[in-house]
Amino acid sequence: MNKLVRLFTIGGLLFSSATAFGQFEKDRDMQQFRYRDQRGINKFEALEDDTPFDGFKVRLGGAFAVQFQALDHSTGATLPDSLNLVELGNNFNLPTANLDIDVAIADGVRMHTRTYLSSRHHPESWVKGGYVQISKLDFIREGFLENIMNFTTIKVGLMEINYGDYHFRRSDNATAIYNPFAGNLILDAFNTEAGAELYFTPDDFLVMVGVTNGKLNQGVLNPGNNTPAFLAKLGYDTQLNEDLRLRLTGSLYTTADGQTNFLYNGDRAGSRYYMVMEPQFFTNRAGVVATANPTDNFTSGRFNPSFVNEVTAIMVNPFVKWKGLEFLGTFETTSGKIAAEADTRTWTQLHGELIYRFGEKENTFLGAKYNTASGDIPGGTSVTIDRIAFAGGWYMTKNMMLKAEYVIQTYDGFDPTSVLFDGEFNGAVVEAVISF
Repeated sequence: MNKLVRLFTIGGLLFSSATAFGQFEKDRDMQQFRYRDQRGINKFEALEDDTPFDGFKVRLGGAFAVQFQALDHSTGATLPDSLNLVELGNNFNLPTANLDIDVAIADGVRMHTRTYLSSRHHPESWVKGGYVQISKLDFIREGFLENIMNFTTIKVGLMEINYGDYHFRRSDNATAIYNPFAGNLILDAFNTEAGAELYFTPDDFLVMVGVTNGKLNQGVLNPGNNTPAFLAKLGYDTQLNEDLRLRLTGSLYTTADGQTNFLYNGDRAGSRYYMVMEPQFFTNRAGVVATANPTDNFTSGRFNPSFVNEVTAIMVNPFVKWKGLEFLGTFETTSGKIAAEADTRTWTQLHGELIYRFGEKENTFLGAKYNTASGDIPGGTSVTIDRIAFAGGWYMTKNMMLKAEYVIQTYDGFDPTSVLFDGEFNGAVVEAVISF
């Protein structure tokens, strides 16, 4: 109860802060910045320098999100009670909250950090990561390499990697205002790694190359597991006319044998579908059989193909927006293995969502999403997971959003001894978000 009171207090403070800061909106604008409100929708890499630098400033922002969940789940497996599905009820989930700090350090130099004040997976506050983004080198000497920096940006930090385009739309703990749906993708490619990304943006083209240490948990132990990961992205994004925008990107993420990769297991905040398809008891990281709970079982509804070694992933994302109608798609193929496997396994993911935004400020929307992922699990069994979702929402202000989703997800091909055998969950999730 104390935690619940504390979290709602945090939410109230965030809301009050958003109202108070509204009058200073222009004073909070920064170079190469993605707004944390409705204006940030469909903004991908924030690489524009339209905002003039007017001195050192600190921008405090954040987000607060809470859901009401009414989901049911079932399994076709005949299992002992201890291995059967947990019983679900209809109720509110504990709220989540983020704190963002952005600093305009110098002309063309911006710093960002995000802290999860509360999340499904962790009861304590902790830093997700941060980075420095550089689009000018005037701090070295005025006009230094100006002709090159006009289309070049450098990003360095322990940060969310820029693999694919979907991570710009996904819910990141409490920052859910960009996502018209409650959930993310089934294979949720997301990780925070230490490294650097170099961007080139001639005209409407985007070229990115990057390298990281490939690790989620940083440290100097186990040096044999320090295997770099390499990223690349090629894209084209153009506004053909006032009504039509087209974007197409292809991304690559690859790493060697390091036994440390977390590309599909890097989100430590947790998923939105609380406790779906979870057994009554599970074996935790310490090898102890424990009662299932939202903190330990924090990836419900997602699937991790358990790739650790020799991971290679390719994602292609088309995006089309015509007036209020928009489409975002995903084609992803990924391969890898765990240490005990001699051969690599492959997974394929398809995703498409169609959104129609309407109203004078496009502050109301309806949407439909289809997502499927299929591949081999350890042992060689081929499985398929399908999701269909329908959603609608309303931006009461540019900082406040209310959305509702109805989702159906099915599991096929899993072993009869698995709780996922002929499994299904379905129902509704209503979510309220404040972000600024």
